[in-house]
Amino acid sequence: MATTNSDPGFLASDSLASRLNYQPRELRFGTSGRRGEVVDLTQLEIYINARAELQYLQSLPDSKGGIVAGQDFYFASDLRPSSTCYVEAQGGRGEIAQAIERAIGDSGMKAVYLGRIPTPALACFAMSRQRGSMMITGSHIPFDRNGYKTNTARGELLKEHEKPIGELVLTTRKRLYAQSFAESPFDENGRFKAGHSELPSENGIARAEYLSRYTEFFEGQSLKGTRVLVYQHSAVGRDLLVELLRGFDADVVAAGRSDTFVPIDTENIDSAQLTTIQAVVDDAVAEHGPLFAVVSLDGDSDRPLVLGVHQVTSKVEFYGGDLVGMITAEYLGADAVVVPISCNDGIDRGGLANVLEPKTKIGSPYVIAGMEAATLKGKKLVCGWEANGGFLTGSDIQRSGRTLSALPTRDAILPILCTLFSAQEQGLAIGGLFSKLPRRFSRAALLKQFPRAISDQIVRRFTPLDPDVKDVLLEGEKIVATDDADQGIGVTAASQSNLEAIRRELETYFAPELGFGSITRLNYTDGVRVTFDNADVAHLRPSGNADELRIYAAADTQKRAEQIAQFGIADPGGILRRMQASVQG
Repeated sequence: MATTNSDPGFLASDSLASRLNYQPRELRFGTSGRRGEVVDLTQLEIYINARAELQYLQSLPDSKGGIVAGQDFYFASDLRPSSTCYVEAQGGRGEIAQAIERAIGDSGMKAVYLGRIPTPALACFAMSRQRGSMMITGSHIPFDRNGYKTNTARGELLKEHEKPIGELVLTTRKRLYAQSFAESPFDENGRFKAGHSELPSENGIARAEYLSRYTEFFEGQSLKGTRVLVYQHSAVGRDLLVELLRGFDADVVAAGRSDTFVPIDTENIDSAQLTTIQAVVDDAVAEHGPLFAVVSLDGDSDRPLVLGVHQVTSKVEFYGGDLVGMITAEYLGADAVVVPISCNDGIDRGGLANVLEPKTKIGSPYVIAGMEAATLKGKKLVCGWEANGGFLTGSDIQRSGRTLSALPTRDAILPILCTLFSAQEQGLAIGGLFSKLPRRFSRAALLKQFPRAISDQIVRRFTPLDPDVKDVLLEGEKIVATDDADQGIGVTAASQSNLEAIRRELETYFAPELGFGSITRLNYTDGVRVTFDNADVAHLRPSGNADELRIYAAADTQKRAEQIAQFGIADPGGILRRMQASVQG
């Protein structure tokens, strides 16, 4: 909801609120911090939220990741221009890192800038010192957006933190808006009156420690004889990844570097992006010879991108992050695995099925909570991942007498290394390695600029009236419903009628002429997940970070998974657009 200058409490003629010459828009929590359009990200709005979050962290005990005034508080940034500079083309907004730095200092903490480094490098460094941190990043979302992510001294903010933080944001906003304009550090545009400020020199210690984390754990292992292309684009970890792979003796070709920000969503690699990568690969093969693999990172480098390269045709083949997660967990020997409901359901059919914990909602906070629950049950090697490939470790990992400390936040480097090492040790091409997994294929796609309110209406339309229902088995005339603890729920006549109506309407969108069978299962862990009797899966869910509606597809062939995703996002006339027309009609 936008805050307006006419809101109660902001009416004083000399207040900051009365002098603002724009319509403020409030930042919201997403699955990965706070994100918004850069034109709305005033330094004032960033400062308000950061001050509230810092105040909340200072209220927590040590055991919950609390921080204390006077301590170091770490922050870092990605390569988006607005992260550290004013950008005239984006309404003159930007210097988000400077607003964060000011908020840290005004909260009685010592702000330490660790430079432009991957999100997991910042988190690892800060958590190892039991200190809080903030990462300025828009991750993979479009260039016109940005944001930041806060970590406690123990790890990511969890869902339980959002409500009390929201209350503090409200009181902080009222206090700062009511401040007299003369005393406020902000001008009419929501920028600091002092204007541009330089950030401190980048501190390279966190980057160095992040590199050492992997060179020490995998000491003695080698990628000699493999030629790997690192698609660099605008990822903040692009040079770090090159350095790391060369340290393991890989023949690294660094290519595709861009000075313009490229929004790579590793969960949603489309044909245009594959065409771009293919052109980079073709040039590299012509100059250097055949490639073993292509690897890359998203903007803040907490999500991996892994592609195989056909040894004869040099055609690239994309492997989803959920498949990369399966390879990584098997390589590490996990005894407990936590994944969200959107992940490739091949995990239910292979060697990891017996170590799979209950599936969670989508988002790292839910995966982290699931890993913590597994640890409390006595599991020793606990890990998890998201469909985008971000890999989390919920326990220390022992291997060959070396220890990799737990890092309960998304990481891209570990899954890339484990995939390459696994293929190398087994003498397999990347494609051969992935072919050993259960033959289930996935694809994700999305519609951008899709109003969140409409997405929510679509989800509500196909959600049972009984809020306790989380999973529904549809066996002919028989309906079996369970709650989120997998406990049976009695299905009343009214509830059965409601569920049958949902099935009938969904089958008008996922119709036989598009190759879909009858609906046999509905799951409401997060969004609406539909399973058909021919083993197709279609999962609808609004994005947690942007006005986007996503569809996740799973099938017995890659072609079919891609077909389902394309049926979903076709514009005009696709499934999602038809649903939109229905709820708006």
